[in-house]
Amino acid sequence: MGWVVLGLVIVIVIWAIAINNQLVTLRNRFKNAYAQIDVQLRRRYDLIPNFVESVKGYLEHERETLDAVVQARGNAVSAARRAAAAPGDAPAMQGLAQAEGALGGALGRLLAVFESYPDLKASESVAALQEELSSTENKIAFARQAYNDSVMQYNTKRESFPDNIFAGLFGFAPAELLEATQSAEQRAAPKVSLR
Repeated sequence: MGWVVLGLVIVIVIWAIAINNQLVTLRNRFKNAYAQIDVQLRRRYDLIPNFVESVKGYLEHERETLDAVVQARGNAVSAARRAAAAPGDAPAMQGLAQAEGALGGALGRLLAVFESYPDLKASESVAALQEELSSTENKIAFARQAYNDSVMQYNTKRESFPDNIFAGLFGFAPAELLEATQSAEQRAAPKVSLR
């Protein structure tokens, strides 16, 4: 009888170790996926001041729009730092989503104003920066999708029975998706014609 109990204990310990290792793998996967978002966000944050500086001379009487972009960028950079320190943390991810939504709205307004200035649209350096921003937005969208897929796998694993028992014992907290807070209109890629 003692061997049966010992054998059962060994099986349960091995099973718990396997579940722990799977949860660690999935948690590391979503943290890595967030790191890819972070890389693209930093790229965009670096491009925005160059874009604002390039259009500033043309848009002097649009100062409020330019200031809104700069302010939204600063808020988004701060939110991204908090999210990078704790990928998957609900308040950090919600703060980042809100800051990114505000930045996206401000950039959208800037690009709408940009359309009104033929000289500005003809500038090759501004057009190149606008193209870089657009490309980066696409990369951010793909990275966000990969992150959310990884979070979904992790959360599904930690919520499934009997893994949920061990997840609670081992301290695996739920991870938060990075959802867009913008309206469908704001999320649509800006259409800019450089003709």
